[in-house]
Amino acid sequence: MNYNWNWGIFLEPSPEGTGTYADMLLSGLMWTVVTALCAWVIAFLLGSVIGVMRTLPSKLANAVGTTYVELFRNIPLLVQMFLWYFVLPEVLPESWGSGIKQLPNAPFYTAVVCLGFFTASRVAEQVRAGIQALPRGQKMAGTAMGLTVYQTYRYVLLPSAYRMILPPLTSEFLNNLKNTSVALTIGLLELTARARAMQEFSFQVFEAFTAATVLYVLINVVVIFTSGWIERRVAVPGHR
Repeated sequence: MNYNWNWGIFLEPSPEGTGTYADMLLSGLMWTVVTALCAWVIAFLLGSVIGVMRTLPSKLANAVGTTYVELFRNIPLLVQMFLWYFVLPEVLPESWGSGIKQLPNAPFYTAVVCLGFFTASRVAEQVRAGIQALPRGQKMAGTAMGLTVYQTYRYVLLPSAYRMILPPLTSEFLNNLKNTSVALTIGLLELTARARAMQEFSFQVFEAFTAATVLYVLINVVVIFTSGWIERRVAVPGHR
C-alpha cells in the first residue's frame, strides 16, 4: 500500500474550526514550553533546597532530603502523573478534591506540579554533587569569616556549585521539556498530543510527527545555545 504524502496538510483548516493544522501544532508547542518553564521553576527551587539539605550536618535534614529523592526519583513519571491527576483528588477532603477537579486547565496545573516535583529530585542530586565537589576550604573559610550556615551557602558554596553543574542542569531541563509529552495521558494538549490529534483527523501520520520532531529539535537547540551563552557569561576566569 502506497502512502499518500501531503505536506500541504499544515495549511488546511483544522477540524477544531479555528486556524490550520499548523496553528494546532504551534498551540501545542506553546503549551509544551509553558508547562516546561513553570515546572522548571518548581524543580529548580525545590531541588536546590533538597540538595542543600542533603549536604547539611543535620541527620534529620539528610533523612528528609534522601527520602524525597528516593521516593520521587524511583517511581515512574507516568505513574506519578496518574497519582496526581486521578488519585490525589479522591484522597483529599471532598471539598478540596472537588475544587481540584473543577479547576480550569486542570491537566496543565497537574502536569506542572508533577513534573516539578519529579524533576526536583534529579536537580537535588545535581546540587548535592556540585556542593560536595567544592574544596572543603571554601566552607571552612566561610565559617572562619563568621558567616552563618545560610550565608555560607548563599554567598560562598551555591554560586560556585551552580557554575559547576550548569551543563547537567541543562540536560535536566531538556529532559523536563521532553517529559511534558507524558501529560497527554491526562488530557494536556501539548505538542505530542496535538501531533497525535492531527494524525487522527487527517491520517497524515508521517507529516504530523515529522513536524513535531522538528519543533522539539528546534526548541532544544535554542535551550542548548542559551545555556552555553550563560555558561560563558558566569564562568570564573581560569576555571571551567
